[in-house]
Amino acid sequence: MGIPEVRPDPPSPLIRYGARFFSIAPGRWFLRRVGWRLDRALITATDGHLSMSATRPEVLLTHIGAKSGKQYSTPLTYFTDAGRVIVIASNYGDTRHPGWFHNVKAHSRVTLAARGYRGAFIGEEITGAERDRLFELAKQFMPNYADYEKRSGGRRIPVIAFTEAGTE
Repeated sequence: MGIPEVRPDPPSPLIRYGARFFSIAPGRWFLRRVGWRLDRALITATDGHLSMSATRPEVLLTHIGAKSGKQYSTPLTYFTDAGRVIVIASNYGDTRHPGWFHNVKAHSRVTLAARGYRGAFIGEEITGAERDRLFELAKQFMPNYADYEKRSGGRRIPVIAFTEAGTE
């Protein structure tokens, strides 16, 4: 796999601090309204070598709109597990799934880019005990996910695994 491996190790003090900041109202507002747009531009401009987040690994997901058929790009925090890229469809704890999740469900072939690597991947929603295991790793790795789970109004936050389909 060309996407850099990221182990879901417990967070560093810097990540814990960032998680606390982004769990308060101004931090959440920034992430939802501004941060992801800036991050997408920075990741694109630097071919995935730089991201706004110095504290967490980011992958740029390029996907096709389920209804529009248009191409979109979304920066997401990720970790790897058994050769797969794992992302969490948290939508910052909103009660609805993020748009990119619906797009990946409709068109599972996507492009992922990180740190100079770009490749074709197939996305699959993980369910059952495997989903629970991966979500627990995600909460250990990125403390915000536990907060998002509480804020989601009982929504079961999806876990998506991407497996490389071949190079572009």
